[in-house]
Amino acid sequence: MIVDARGLLCPQPIIRLARAAAGAPAGTEVTVLWTDRAARADIAAWARMRGHTVTGESAAEALDEREARATTVLLGEPAS
Repeated sequence: MIVDARGLLCPQPIIRLARAAAGAPAGTEVTVLWTDRAARADIAAWARMRGHTVTGESAAEALDEREARATTVLLGEPAS
């Protein structure tokens, strides 16, 4: 599953990630494309607080002159 949050500022990348992850089964990989530098730490914190795992980060295709990155999160079991 891909969440395209390029060009969005905090907190929008996390809001979009949370919406995409809602109801998705454990084991689903969600890749967030982002340009806001705060997203790197925000995605990691969101994943940690919800029992998910960040599995990687790589370059992504930019929409404009800003560098774009892709962070992949492996969804774990929902917290009860």
